[in-house]
Amino acid sequence: MQRFERPDYLEWLIRQKDKQIIKVVTGVRRCGKSTIFEIYRDYLAAQGVLPEQMIFINFEDLEFEDLTDYKLLYRYVKERLCPDKMNYIFLDEIQHVKSYEKVVDSLFLKNNCDVYITGSNAYFMSGELATLLTGRYAELSMMPLSFSEFCEGLENDRKSLSLNEKFHLYLSTGSFPYVLKYQYGADEAKEYMEGIYHTILLNDVVKRLKIADVNMLESVTRYLMHNIGNRTTPTTIANTMVSRQRKIDSKTVDRYIRGLTDSLLIYEARRYNIKGKELLSSISKYYVCDVAMRNMLVRGRDSDIGHILENIVYLELRRRGYEVFVGQYGTDGEVDFVAIKNGNPEYYQVSQTTLEDSVLCRELAPLKKIPDNFPKYLLTLDDIFGEWNYDGIQKKNVLQWMLDKK
Repeated sequence: MQRFERPDYLEWLIRQKDKQIIKVVTGVRRCGKSTIFEIYRDYLAAQGVLPEQMIFINFEDLEFEDLTDYKLLYRYVKERLCPDKMNYIFLDEIQHVKSYEKVVDSLFLKNNCDVYITGSNAYFMSGELATLLTGRYAELSMMPLSFSEFCEGLENDRKSLSLNEKFHLYLSTGSFPYVLKYQYGADEAKEYMEGIYHTILLNDVVKRLKIADVNMLESVTRYLMHNIGNRTTPTTIANTMVSRQRKIDSKTVDRYIRGLTDSLLIYEARRYNIKGKELLSSISKYYVCDVAMRNMLVRGRDSDIGHILENIVYLELRRRGYEVFVGQYGTDGEVDFVAIKNGNPEYYQVSQTTLEDSVLCRELAPLKKIPDNFPKYLLTLDDIFGEWNYDGIQKKNVLQWMLDKK
């Protein structure tokens, strides 16, 4: 199976090389963090960096289990440092090391150490390390494969599939890099995805938050996946569970949601007041890191293509480096996404199709209300009239938009 090069991520690492700053790579489990380190080490070797200058430790490998003691870890690394050369130190899945921040900080203080660390969730960057290293680290947030990367990774006869067929395969197989190994076997892909899901839930949420009622956590997780793209609150979820004779309060639901978003299994899209240019504090939308995983857990009528498409666009915008919010304009105008980069917004509406005039008018209306001249897009699956311009609002075929390298 081919190795995904992920050039944007590699270029980020290259730009940060030898800078007096700690490189932190976060991402959901199995999204390719270890592989990008492997690719980067190959790059370093091609630039003349010797093997003894590179120290790589994966804390999910039993070979390094003893090094989860931070004092032993520091001693291990220190004994292997080349005194007269730059040393490139890779600490993969470092959240397994208690008090790891002490090791990272000590290595950071050395002039000949270039330190790279990864973690499977956002939590470890929200705690002591972030406080300790304020202004001294740069974070790269990795995600599973984009649709474009997925298409590039298809092998043999799958490359000749139509764009729509590739998209349906993407929805059913999933976006985790290793899952392409199973592009011919849906059952094997499902088993692999189930393994990722349960590992995230048990290791990154249950164990960290010390959750006793795992069944309730799963119910909340399925509720969020069931309701991707719908506005909801912890109180709404708690009331729904109580109505099903499942006792839970909104504070506990909120705690579960924070655990799920910290694990990067679920993303929260907060509401943004377009007129006032400010975040609104209540009622968010939630999206899942991989729609195939969501479809595996949510069946039947809940597999709504409109919300699935919205989820995929949200993830794509995040991959492209935007901060992504749900837009609110006035009391009744909602824009699917406000995507902000370098302080400049772009506005997006997402719909399966707008070939009916009534649907087209409904989707264009919120965008037309916005008086500024920043880019406005309508993304659909339409092949006929897939590309159009409505008084400055650009309609695009969403599959072609996702393949656009720009």
